[in-house]
Parts: sequence; structure tokens; C-alpha cells
Amino acid sequence: MSRVTTILEDSAFVRACRRRPVPHTPVWFMRQAGRSLPEYRKIRAGVGMLESCRRPDLVTEITLQPVRRHGVDAAILFSDIVVPLAAAGVDLDIVAGTGPVVAEPIRTAADVARLRPLAAGDVGYVDEAVRLLVPELGPIPLIGFAGAPFTLASYLIEGGPSRTYLKTKAMMYGEPELWHALLAKLADITLAFLRVQVGAGVSAVQLFDSWAGALSEADYRRYVLPHSAKVLGGLAGAGVPRIHFGVGTAVLLRAMGEAGADVVGVDWRTPLDEATTLIGAEKAVQGNLDPAILFAPWEVVEREARRVLAEGKAAPGHVFNLGHGVMPETDPDVLTRLVDLVRSA
Repeated sequence: MSRVTTILEDSAFVRACRRRPVPHTPVWFMRQAGRSLPEYRKIRAGVGMLESCRRPDLVTEITLQPVRRHGVDAAILFSDIVVPLAAAGVDLDIVAGTGPVVAEPIRTAADVARLRPLAAGDVGYVDEAVRLLVPELGPIPLIGFAGAPFTLASYLIEGGPSRTYLKTKAMMYGEPELWHALLAKLADITLAFLRVQVGAGVSAVQLFDSWAGALSEADYRRYVLPHSAKVLGGLAGAGVPRIHFGVGTAVLLRAMGEAGADVVGVDWRTPLDEATTLIGAEKAVQGNLDPAILFAPWEVVEREARRVLAEGKAAPGHVFNLGHGVMPETDPDVLTRLVDLVRSA
């Protein structure tokens, strides 16, 4: 084990993920790389999201910005969950104010057959960005990430964001063989994308199943869990902690805890002590301050942050985070102050 690897393994973030004693509760924020930072908006001006994700210089700078400003315990790679889909040949764009929009949604067996595997060379710019970032970050761990098969499938089938997932569920219930064929391909793409990041030097990975909360536990277990487990299980020997996160997943936490991650992210709806009971004492937890609380007076932010820290003590490891991503309108100074509070608590 190299000296750098040893330092990163001994970081508060990695230690918490591995359920080891920590000098302080580590803290980072989902969507910390961008959105609320004026320096992010300045550097992204006139540059499309997908182009930004394909430029290692921009990825490096944007990933570093919240580390410099907030002093967080981990950085997360600036990217997007649809990057590997675009790299695998899907015609899509990330439209400002809307999100990913797919030119030709996947609805038939021929559409699924057209979806090709992801080769490492397809995302060489991600490999390059990670290799640039690791020495710049020094003792700060870098988190890689990818979208989980269900969430990727929802974008591909719907053609863009959805509130109801009607077309997605229609395929899931009505054409289960086609559904599983699609998710099997997406699991392979996701695993390949994460392996590139691990090979380049990330210290942990997070699998985002952002929209799995649209499902019942029974449907999650039948139609989704095997494919997420394939991704997480495929990284079992990679030597990095695996984090699994979804939104609105209170009824799914027990099942998500079985998918193979070392850490389960919990949104703000479920107290961390209750989540630990569902997930099991052999998993660390991540979360889970409501992002909207950051708009309240500081005394409210402090009270709620301390509540989250207290509830997190029920778990064998706790990484402080929000229960979802940083909202664009968030005052960056509040985030910096929150980091100071968590690290000193």
C-alpha cells in the first residue's frame, strides 16, 4: 500500500465508511461541486453540461472548488449520471432547467439491442480528470459516482425527467423480460464506468438510484435489486467503500441495505437511528439534513444538524451529508459554517 493510499485510508471519511473510529464526523454534500457556488457559475458560463463533464480541466477545477471553499472531508467528481449513456452512443443532451433529454427513448427490444456496452476508452476524459484530481486533493478522498440501473432506465424510457414514471412502469410490469434485458445492459455500463474511476484512483464510489423511491419494496426487490447488486457486487474486490443512495426510499432501506454497499445514504424523511435499525448494524449511514433547512435562521440549522449528528451515533459509522443535493439558491457561507459545526461537534 502506497503512502498516499495509506493517508486516504486513514481519512475521517474512509474510516467512517469502513465503520472505524473517527477523529470527527466527516462531512461532504451531494451536488457540492457546482450549483450554489458563484465561481462554478462563472467557469460554466457558456459551456454546456455534457461538454463540461468531458473537459478534464473543467472537471478538475469544479471538483476542487467546494473543497477550497468549505473544507469538506471528501470531494465528489463533477460529472452527471447520463455521461456513460452518452459515451455509449445514446443521443441525449442535458437541457438547462429540464435535465437529461433523450432523442430516441427506449421502448422496444430493437431499442434495447441498440444500446452498446461501454468501453474504458469511451470515457478516457473521466480517467484523465480523476488522475489530475488525486494529486491535487492530496489527503482529501475523491468520490466517484454513477447512476443506478433503475434511474438510468427511467430517463431512457421516459425520454427525460418524469414525476409518474408511467412508461417506465408499463415496461417493468408489462414486459418484464425486456425490462430485465435493459437493466442488465445498464448494470454493465454502470459497472464499467465505475471501474474506470476506481482504476484512475477514486477512494470511494456512490451509486445514485435517485428515483427508486417511486417503487414498492416488493417491486424493488423483483425488478431492481438484482441489477443494483450486480453493480455493487462487481466492485466488491475493488478496495474502495461503496455508497448506495436514493430519494424517498424509507420503505426500501432494508432492501437497499442488502444490495451490497458498505454505506447506505438516507434522505431527510427517515431519522438515521430508525434507518440503522432497518439497514442493519453492519452498515454505515450517510445523511441526512433536509436541504431546505439551510434556508432557515442559523439557530435552526445548528439545532437540526446536531439532531442528525445525535441520531447518526446509532450507526457504526456516520458520514454527515444532506438528505439530497445542495439547492442552487443555497448560501455558500451557510454550507461553510455547517462544515465547521459538524467537524467541531
